[in-house]
Order: sequence, then C-alpha cells, then structure tokens
Amino acid sequence: MAPAASAPRGSGEGPAVGAGEARCIVGWRRFGAGPRSVWRVGAMASWAALSPSIVEYFQGEDFYRCGYCKNESGSRSNGMWAHSMTVQDYQDLIDRGWRRSGKYVYKPVMNQTCCPQYTIRCRPLQFQPSKSHKKVLKKMLKFLAKGEISKGNCEDEPMEPTMEDAVASDFALINKLDIQCDLKTLSDDLKESLKSEEKKKGKSSKREESNELIQSQDTEEKLDSGEPSHSVKVHTVPQPGKGADLSKPPCRKAKEIRKERKRLKLMRQNPGGELEGFQVQGQPPSLFPPKAKSNQPKSLEDLIFESLPESASHKFEVRLVPVSFEDPEFKSSFSQSFSLYVKYQMAIHQDPPDECGKTEFTRFLCSSPLEAENPANGPDCGYGSFHQQYWLDGKIIAVGVIDILPYCVSSVYLYYDPDYSFLSLGVYSALREIAFTRQLHEKTPQLSYYYMGFYIHSCPKMKYKGQYRPSDLLCPETYVWVPIEQCLPSLENSKYCRFNQDPEAVDEGRSKEPDRLQVFYKKAIMPYGVYKKQRRDPGGEAAVLQYAGLVGQTCAERMLLFRD
Repeated sequence: MAPAASAPRGSGEGPAVGAGEARCIVGWRRFGAGPRSVWRVGAMASWAALSPSIVEYFQGEDFYRCGYCKNESGSRSNGMWAHSMTVQDYQDLIDRGWRRSGKYVYKPVMNQTCCPQYTIRCRPLQFQPSKSHKKVLKKMLKFLAKGEISKGNCEDEPMEPTMEDAVASDFALINKLDIQCDLKTLSDDLKESLKSEEKKKGKSSKREESNELIQSQDTEEKLDSGEPSHSVKVHTVPQPGKGADLSKPPCRKAKEIRKERKRLKLMRQNPGGELEGFQVQGQPPSLFPPKAKSNQPKSLEDLIFESLPESASHKFEVRLVPVSFEDPEFKSSFSQSFSLYVKYQMAIHQDPPDECGKTEFTRFLCSSPLEAENPANGPDCGYGSFHQQYWLDGKIIAVGVIDILPYCVSSVYLYYDPDYSFLSLGVYSALREIAFTRQLHEKTPQLSYYYMGFYIHSCPKMKYKGQYRPSDLLCPETYVWVPIEQCLPSLENSKYCRFNQDPEAVDEGRSKEPDRLQVFYKKAIMPYGVYKKQRRDPGGEAAVLQYAGLVGQTCAERMLLFRD
C-alpha cells in the first residue's frame, strides 16, 4: 500500500492544499517547470500529517453474487482502494454514483448489473414525517416515558427482516437494512381519515370546512406519498347499498350527540357562550381564545425531542463519536459496540460467527479513508466518519454509521440489538439522522441533504428509502438529481433508466483532458501525460482512462492515482 502523501493542486512554489489540508508540506522538491513539472517527496516529509486522496484503481469489473436477487454472478461494479480521501473528494464521488464499504470505494455498472442501484438523497429541510413515521416516534416516547411495549408492529410495518444479508462480501453493496413501509397504507390511512371526518361533521359544517379539509388532504398526500404538488381533490363515495339521502341529516355517533347536549347546556348557563371554550355562532371571538388543537402539524424535532416526565421509565441519549481509535470515547465503547454488531449480524442476517469477527467489523465499519477536517466554517463536530450511538439505560442498543461531508450526512450502515426490534430502530434512526442533518444545516448552510445510499426499485426490501420524501434519484448518465416521483413510472417499466429527460444533456463533469490526471508513482506526483511517457505502459492506459471517466475531470485532477 502506498503511504499517505500530499499532492500539488496547482502551480506555485509548492504543493497546493485545500481548506483543512494546510498541514506539513516540508520535504517536497520540484523538478522541471510548467504543467509537466514533477513533485518528489524528500525524506523529511511527515507522511501522517498530510491528507490528500490517494486511490488505487482495479482494472476491469468485479463479478459477484448479488445480495438482493441472489444471482450468483449478476452483480457488477468498478472499484478502487482508497488509502486516504478528503471529504470533498468523497462528496464529489458519491455525486457520481460511488459509495464506500470501509476503504473500498465502488460504483455499480448500472446498465449491466442485475439490480441497478441508484443513489438517493432526501431533502431534510422540506421533510415532513408521514403518519407511519409519527407512529414510530410516538412508540419510542411511550416506551421511554412509561415503559410501554407495543403489542405487535404497526399495521404498515412488517416484522423485522429475517432475509439473508444483502452483503455478499466487503466489495458488495452495504446499505442500512430497514423496516419496509408499505406505500399503499398511506393512501389507505388517508381514506379512513376522510370517512371519519365526514361522519363527525353536520350538514352545514361540511360546506364550511370542505375547502380546508381538501387542502389538508392535498398537503398530506404530497408529503407522504411524494406525488406531484398539483391539487388533488378527494371525494368520499357512498358505500354499496348505503346510498346517502341528502334530504336527511347525517348520522351522528352517540358521543357527538352527548357533546352537543353539553354545549347547549353550557350556552344556556352563559349567554356569552364563552364558557369551557364554546362560542355561540355570530358572537365576536374572545380576546383570550380557548386552547385548541393547532392545524399546524408537529415538526420532526417536536416529535423527537418531546420532554419526558421526571419519573420516566428509561434514560435515553444519542452520542456522536468519531471513528478513530485515538478518540477515548470510541475506544472505550468499542468492545460493547462490536458485541452488538455480532449479535445483530447473527440474529438478523444469520451470519456464522466466523464471518462477523473483530477483523471484519473493524475493516467494514471502523476503517474509513476519510480524513477528519475541522474548518472554521464547518459543523462543530467537523467532517469525517462517525458512529452515532443510541444508549438506553447505560448500554448501546443501536449504532448508526455515518459520514459527515460538505453538503450532506451520508448513511453508511445501521446495526442494533434485536431484543429492541419492537422500537423500529431502523426507521427511528433514519428520522434522527434527518433531524441531525437539519441541525448541522443551521451552522453550515451548504450542508442540507441526507444521503441514504442506494435505492433499488427492483428489490422490495430496499424500496422503503423512497418513503422519506421529498427525495431525488441520481441520473446514472448525466449525474443530475431528479425528483423520485418523476423516476418511478420509468422504473416500473425498466430496471435501468436514464432519468434526465433532455436527450441532448451530457455528463458535464466528464473527463475531457485525461493527461491532466494526477499520478503518484515512485514517490513522485506527475500529470498522466508525463507518466505515460516515462513508464511507456500501453497496456495500463485503458485502466487509467476508465478510471478518469468514472471519477470525472475534477476528481481526476485532484486525487492521486497510485501506480505501482
């Protein structure tokens, strides 16, 4: 493996460094001048103090067993080993369809792989939790406050997954495996709420409140189902054999009749009609209106951070810990975190003990190529890889592995204690990560997206990611973001789709000048145009050009391609 080294990022007196990289640059010596100059590393250089991106590209494509459809050799991807990587480079790579598993960074061959994987991102600033999301959050609050355990799962939450692990190897796809949420139940919930509303309202109130009801239904439908934001009016249809007679008053429940009698009694006692929050029609409103349920839905933060009573049954906290064995908190919790990982892999994914050892855990979830950065204009926690630990009564019950990048929080993986499956920790952690992204955005405005890994439309257990709306999918050809509701019709017809509807559009970030690609060869950094004249290796040119095309011109000029 190549040691970490700094790389020149432009012309000047020495290797240029980006924000957060101005560390040790002693030991560099320049040979030649102009764009073909070569930088060499002297013996005085401090390797560990420098932070460029150094990658080693593997020519060709990996063929491996698909963890989703179980095709023995149907999954295909390109990959490279990242000896080190800046957070900006990784941000640019995931915006071109790449993803990491430990230090291995891979990109599916979208038009050839059996289960195309589309990068998906949620827009947290516009996110509103759906009805099923709210159920999960309320379930957690009830458990923490009173120790209540729900009997069975929510109607729109199937049992915890017991399918085989989708991870075929370290080079396979790693995504947070979460509870599926049935899209159909959202529309069912909407229909049920409409029916109950119609039953509760009198003939006159129907007319007065119909516009408001339709508007709230329209908003709910847009947020929960992700349909386009045009107005959708929903009308209830009389049930067969029970046609509505509009000449008669609507049926009313006994509870509603009792409420009405109480209201009339109170009005007779107080002609002003303002006792107990009731008001006579035609009277001016009170200066101190009674408390009523607000039409404004609770925010995600209201639902997550609702205060608990002092006598709460459980103590719960979430800790953000940098992925570094130099961090005392990460080091002290490593053993407990590892034990939880083993328990999760064996129970949920039926992994044998020899496949979820400490070496695999470390390489898979604790080894990251990302260099930690703490710029002044960045989030207080800095950029890099983290474990978000969920502590209940002094022990870890779940760990969300995330990367905090310049423009997003990227979800890597989740493992949790199967004994707490009734809390729907997969959904809960995703909602916490969305809320966390919003929190980081307050300090760092450009950080405004939540990346959920890959969306696989052909795999039912991975379609749940489309529930977190609004969200976008990455076009695999032009690398532009397209709202998911515009992509779904195409995906129903074909596994592989180009989402950009402009036939003239091209990949604006494609490799245009491969000779400007930076190569790290024999402790020297040089443009590829210089390297290929010195090395004279025609056989390796195809691999370099393939690499340049996949990472794009910007990353090709900024990252160092290690050549042996």
